[in-house]
Formats: sequence, C-alpha cells, structure tokens
Amino acid sequence: MQSNLQRIIWLASYPKSGNTWMRYLLANYFMPKDRALTINQMSQFTTSDSRQDLYDKVAGRRWDGGDFDDWVRIRRPLCRYIAARRDGTHFVKTHCQIQRVADHDIIPPEVTAAAVYVIRNPFDVAPSFARHMDVDVDTAIEKMLDPVAVNTTGTGIFDTLGRWDAHVESWTGAPGLPLYLIRYEDMHKDTEAAITGLMNFLQVPVGQGKLRRAIRAASFSQMRKQEEQKGFAEKPKDMDRFFHSGITGGWREKLTPSQIREIREAFLPALQKYYPDMLDETAAAAA
Repeated sequence: MQSNLQRIIWLASYPKSGNTWMRYLLANYFMPKDRALTINQMSQFTTSDSRQDLYDKVAGRRWDGGDFDDWVRIRRPLCRYIAARRDGTHFVKTHCQIQRVADHDIIPPEVTAAAVYVIRNPFDVAPSFARHMDVDVDTAIEKMLDPVAVNTTGTGIFDTLGRWDAHVESWTGAPGLPLYLIRYEDMHKDTEAAITGLMNFLQVPVGQGKLRRAIRAASFSQMRKQEEQKGFAEKPKDMDRFFHSGITGGWREKLTPSQIREIREAFLPALQKYYPDMLDETAAAAA
C-alpha cells in the first residue's frame, strides 16, 4: 500500500555528477516563465536533504549532532518532514546511497515515490571531486574506493557515499523503485533528448519550446555567469568557484595512466554495464 507521504522524487547522484545542472534544468522547465529562478533560488523549486535549516526544524534546536549515530537516528524524521512540507510529489536532492544502517533506512521507502539517478563516468568524477574537496586526485580516488566514505558538513549532517560503484548499484538495483537513469555524458551530447526521456518517465507532457528555453536558461555558461555576478550559496567556502568547466572527457588531460588504471580496475564491472563505450579508450590510456 502506498504511504500518503510517498511524495519525494529523489534527484540522486554521487557528488560532482551533474545533480545541480539537473535541478536547475527542471526548475527552469516547471516554473512559470514569469517566475524564472536564479541558481540561488533553486530551493523554491526543489530542496536538499542536507539543509541545515531543515535539521534545525526537526530537532527543535540548532542541529549539531556530533556523530554519525545521531545523524542516523534523525534521518527518518527528517525525510518524513521533507516529504510532508509540500503536497504531491516533489524533487529532493541527495548524495546518499540507498542503504540500511542499524535498522534505519537512509532513503526511507515510506516517503519515496520515485528517483532520477544521474551517473557520471568515474574518470571525470575523480578530478572534479578532488577540486570540490580541495585535495589531490589520488586522495579523491581513494575516497571513491572507500566502502564507508561519507561527506559531512561539520554539524553532524552526513552524506553516505561509499564506493562509487556501490553508490550507483544501490540506486539502479533497488527493488521496486521507479527509477530513471540518465548519463551525464548523454545530457551533454543531446540535452533535449535526455530530458524528453525524463519527462516521459515522469508522465509530464513535453513542450518543445518550453524545454528549449529551459535548456538555454540552464546552460553551463549561464550558471557560471550567475555565479560570477552573485555567487552561489551552495559553493564550499574554500572553493574558488563551483561551476568550473562543465565538460566531458577532461580526464584525458587530468589523470595519469596509473590513475586511469586504478579507476578502471576497481570499477570494471560497473564500467562494462554503464560505460561500455569507454572500455577500449581507457584500456589504451591505462597501458
């Protein structure tokens, strides 16, 4: 039986995989033309499961959980609160993988209607993730290989990441979850076709003119221009800019052969499944 709180359509991804771009595309598509949103107004359309103010509301105080166990215990009440904030289905960004920790569901089924999972090849994720965390690429790769990797805000809000491939499989292999899988690379290659497929999944009529306007408004150049003019509230404080390059295939110049080999060997089954088109080139680059 469907719960009356099954309202969340998760916008899920491993970090630095195109989640922000997807959110802004959808915001520009669904919002009326006279309510065009800037990158700093996306919370009016969609929210995130790591917002400090939402944790404060649920806790009834300034949330500073202190440790992972505290976060696990508040996770379900938080998700139920997010689900109940709006009538009908709505989008919620997450970087958490689907898992159960000490009898607690990190992505509770009783609030989940469906999910959109954005996957980006790990060769491009690694240098982008390194820049995001302000670490070297080897450290970023090490984190992508860590089965218990987490991100934290410092106030006891966590993202349960785990390994890159385990993150992907937790969503794509979730039993009974209505899910639309979209590759970041395919969004770049043909944004209109990729988002049209998503709208069909969501059972939303596609207005081609409306879609093309949304794609133009959410172009990387437009997002970067807005950040240069007004800043971006979601940018980590030590990062020079959030919207850096937005390209695909940057790994060819940014990774060494040994780094390519390490990523390829670690994630080969997932690459065979989701990126068979990259197998020959990455094998040659790793040699």
